[in-house]
Order: sequence, then C-alpha cells, then structure tokens
Amino acid sequence: MGAIRLSLRSPLSFVLIICATLVDAALAEYRRPNVVLILADDLDVAIGGMIPLNKTKRLIGDAGISFTNTFVASPLCCPSRASILTGKYPHNHHVINNTLEGNCSSQAWQKSEEPGAFPALLQEHGYQTFFAGKYLNEYGASEAGGVEHVPPGWDYWFALEKNSKYYNYTLSVNGRPEKHGQNYSEDYLTDVLANVSLEFLQHRSSKPFFMMVSTPAPHSPWTAAPQYENSFASVRAPRDPSFNVHGKDKHWLIRQAKTPMSNSSVKFLDDAFRKRWRTLLSVDDLVEKVVKKLESTGELDNTYIIFTSDNGYHTGQFSLPMDKRQLYEFDIRVPLLVRGPDVKPNQTCQMLVANVDLGPTILDIARYNVSKTQMDGMSFLPLMNGNRGNGTWRTDILVEYEGEGQNITDPSCPLLGPGVSECFPDCVCEDSYNNTYACVRTMSPSGNLQYCEFDDSEVFVEVYNLTADPFQLNNIAKSIDQEVLEKMNHRLMMLQSCSGASCRTPGVYDSGYKFDPRMMFGSHSLRRRKLRQALK
Repeated sequence: MGAIRLSLRSPLSFVLIICATLVDAALAEYRRPNVVLILADDLDVAIGGMIPLNKTKRLIGDAGISFTNTFVASPLCCPSRASILTGKYPHNHHVINNTLEGNCSSQAWQKSEEPGAFPALLQEHGYQTFFAGKYLNEYGASEAGGVEHVPPGWDYWFALEKNSKYYNYTLSVNGRPEKHGQNYSEDYLTDVLANVSLEFLQHRSSKPFFMMVSTPAPHSPWTAAPQYENSFASVRAPRDPSFNVHGKDKHWLIRQAKTPMSNSSVKFLDDAFRKRWRTLLSVDDLVEKVVKKLESTGELDNTYIIFTSDNGYHTGQFSLPMDKRQLYEFDIRVPLLVRGPDVKPNQTCQMLVANVDLGPTILDIARYNVSKTQMDGMSFLPLMNGNRGNGTWRTDILVEYEGEGQNITDPSCPLLGPGVSECFPDCVCEDSYNNTYACVRTMSPSGNLQYCEFDDSEVFVEVYNLTADPFQLNNIAKSIDQEVLEKMNHRLMMLQSCSGASCRTPGVYDSGYKFDPRMMFGSHSLRRRKLRQALK
C-alpha cells in the first residue's frame, strides 16, 4: 500500500496541526520556569559584602546577570521584607518597623497583605511553593497566632520564629513547632535550611515550583560554622572615604557621632566585620548545594535563581559603628544576581531596580498577569532578556523609613535626652524618633542624584550628586540649582502618594509647582499630625 499523502487543505491535516499545537501548548505550560529566591539578611554591597560569596558570584552572577543599581524600599528588615512579599512601598503595606506595633507580622498584616502577596498568587497559579528561613522579625509572636500561623500561599513552610539566630531557635514546620539546640551537625540554621531545601527539590511534585530560602547570615549574632571560625583573620572593615569621618552638613543624628571613633569601637566593628564574612561562607555552600541539586534533577536550565538581600549595612561610615536604617548607599543598596532560561551569562545591568520589583518579576516569570495586582513595582524580566533601550524603564525609586526612639533618657547617655535608640556604649546612637525620612533615588541621563527630606522640626533636606560624590560626603541641598530641587521635591511627593501603576509611571513635572519641603509629610506622618493637633 502506498504512503498516504496529506494536503495542507485536507481535514486530517488541520486536525494534526491543531493537535500538535495543543501538545506544544501543554508542554509549554508544563515547563513553566521554576524560581528560587535566596535572601540574605543585612548583606551590604557598597562596602564589599559580596567578597566571601565567590561560589555564589560564579554560579549565579557569572552564569547570568548582575544588577549593579539595586535598592531597597526601606533599610530595615521587616519593612523591606514586606516590600519583597507584596511588591509595595512601605506607605502602601504599612509595615514601618520590626515590632508588632509597627505592623511586622501583626494580625492586621496577616489579614490585609498576606493573601495578596506574590507567593499566594503563585500557588493559585499552579505553582508548588516552599519557604525556609527567616520570614518577618515578629513572626511567631503569640499575639499574632504563634508559629501555628502559616501564611496563605505556602505548600511547605519551615519558618524561623522571630529574628535571625544560628543555634537555639524554633522553626514552624507547617505550623508545628520544632525546637533546635546547639549541635552543629543538626542545628546550625544555615545548614538546616540547605538540607530541607535539598529534600524539597528531591521529592517535589511535577508542578513548576517557587522556593524561597531566607538565611540568617550575615545578621547578628554572627555565629560562624566551626570550620569557618578562623577564616579572614587579617580582614578588617573597609576604610573607604566615608569611614570614621564626621558627617558634616547631615541630619543631626549623623552629626552626633563621635569622630574619630575610639580605638575600642574600631576594634569592635573590625571584629564584627570578620564574623559577618565568616557566616557568609555557609551561605555560599548553601547556594552551591542548591545549584548542584537543580542540575542533578535536570531542572537547572528551567530555573531562575535570584540572590539578593533585605537591606545593606554599615561598619564605621560617618563614624557610625554598625547598623542599617540610614539613607546612604551603604544601607539602601543591595546585591542582585539572577540566572535562568534565556539569560545570557556575564551580563551587567545598570538600570535602576528596587526590591518592590521582585514580586512582579517572579509573577512575570510564572506568566501571571502582573497588571491584575496592586503592586507598586515593575517586572525586570525584560531587562534580563536584553530589552533595555526602549525608554520605558523608570528613572527613580522611593526609599522610606520611620525612625524609632525611646520615650525616656538613657541613664548612661543623659546628654542625648529622650527620643534615641540603638545606642552604643560610647553614646553614639543609630536611630531616633525623628530619623524619619523619605528619599527619591534618581538615575537618568541628566543625573545620578539622591534627594531626601526628614520629618523633623526643621524638615531637614539632604541632596547628593552620586556621580561627583559617590561616598556622599557633601550635602549639596543649599547649593544645588533651585529648579532641580523643585523637580526632585515634586517627584518625591508624587512617589509618596503613589499606589500601583502610578508608582511605575515617570513623573510629569508641573512647571507651576513651587518648592516647599514642609508639605512632604503633611499627609503621611502620624507624629506630625499629632503634633499639629497638640499645638492647636
């Protein structure tokens, strides 16, 4: 019998074409990319924090793309992590600090924000989801459901109770408490996270998956694994141009730091810097194990791996011993490395990216319609695929922080008075109730600038030209061109009142607008509203 010849016009040909198309579509759906998000805790990039992560850089950064201008919406753990999960700026998710009162993992947060966080949307979209590590600083608090509370959207849940630790902690294992002690082989948290992640990758279902691993490192108490306790013996905190210098022309909180720092303070921060690096060596091992497991299971080529941090950190800059919470590059700039399908290796992208973009990007990778969400961020998936010159990418992002202070004077530092917090033995404090600020960070062909306003009695303004002054030594607020000042003030006000799509659109400058920094916090600051009411 001769071979059957099919004409493209025959009914059978059409049926075969339609069947092939449906099969291709089904296979494409089946092969939706996986996503792995690895989140470090307090990892700076401006002062060399990535150096101990050689394997991470090689396996993710060199194998994909490094975003060199990535910033956080707030330089503090809980507000920043809330921005990652929701894709929103702090003025929209309402997490202002690391306390329950500040909405950190509170019942209000659980009710209003967790159901719309991107992991919940991924799960609804057919993804298998896995979380391991630090979630939010107050997660597990008895007043907010304890460790029995498992946020919506997670199929597998291995969450640390409260803040970062390395030993002697409790995990919520799918809502059941699991206590750990101080045995390295069984309890060292970074290694425990690696082990449960590998187990998930080995036994997961056939669905596409999202895996988030949130390490304690390099957050305090900086406990290294035994094999790394003596590493980096000669390393010290980088002596960049802002190290141990007076923060002249800056907000009073920065000016109050003692310059030069005492020898004991410098010794302490150098020791802390070494300890931070040592903890990162275990994170580097975790990354290597995850990549190798993805490779051995045949999933590496179909998986996006994202590495970043919740905020930066400083060690001695402007004579501030160590912390985050400040508006400067060392606290708001973080690493962002990504590898994945169709991402060419050894790329560098200088476009302006924020951590509010992580949720939209991951949803975009999963082929979820991001426009259906109320997220403030943008998907940077097109940037990874080389689409960077269409002129539609943003030129500015918002940074917000709500300062914290004690109502009483610290007896050991009576001259500082009430209203400060995070104080060191030599009476240098890292925070205060009026360390409340909002900044617009701008990168465009016309300038690389930062403009910030404080919610204090004088509405203090700081402006920096990062091209001429990358270490932010000189506040040019009083010398910059008035038109530039007005434009940045206007854009800051627009960003602080934005929501969803309006946060992503470039600001339109009103030529009739007049500069008035005191308008900045009129509708956003609870303290200022209370003060105005008290003065009436």
